[in-house]
Amino acid sequence: AGNSVLVIEHDRGVVEACDRVIELGIVIGRGGEVVERHNWMINPGMPIPAQSREIHGISDEDVKDAPPFAKVAQEIIAVMKGRIPAAYNATFDKSFVLTELVRANVSLSTPTLARSVEWLDPLVWAREIQQDERSRALKDVAARLGITLENAHRASEDAEAALRVFYTLAADSRVPRTYGALVQEQRRLGYEQADSRRRWQQPS
Repeated sequence: AGNSVLVIEHDRGVVEACDRVIELGIVIGRGGEVVERHNWMINPGMPIPAQSREIHGISDEDVKDAPPFAKVAQEIIAVMKGRIPAAYNATFDKSFVLTELVRANVSLSTPTLARSVEWLDPLVWAREIQQDERSRALKDVAARLGITLENAHRASEDAEAALRVFYTLAADSRVPRTYGALVQEQRRLGYEQADSRRRWQQPS
């Protein structure tokens, strides 16, 4: 799947229908190893809801002196440039990050950030390879693979765990070796899994 993988994880506050990034971590992997770590605390410009604080432990005090997303957007783009993007539950995270970039009036013309680019998603592969397991939460999937995640729901820690989960799952024979084939198979599995969840959620 290429020699460089970018994994993005973030925590988000929710006020009515309005989401904001409050922490964003990017971990770069190459050849199966972590080679770079980046982390930004971000002031969302609004109070962080209590239910969100309970998950990640980030308070308004923690971000009061942090920059808004628009101030660090170009730094984030520079780190992402030329990398293969990935995230655990990538469809959601991709939409979330691109929405913040649009809100910051940042062009999405950079190839990595184009909406047409498909992000790699360890969750899709965890659902396939660990389909007999009940939980597919990142911490549980990681634990089954012998990967430690001590500070779940913090951006850089989640990002590194997701990257290591992806590398470990990618060794399975069901995961294609080339990027194009991997993306095609991930897309197929993603559709199947979404259909299965919809059928399961329908009232009998």
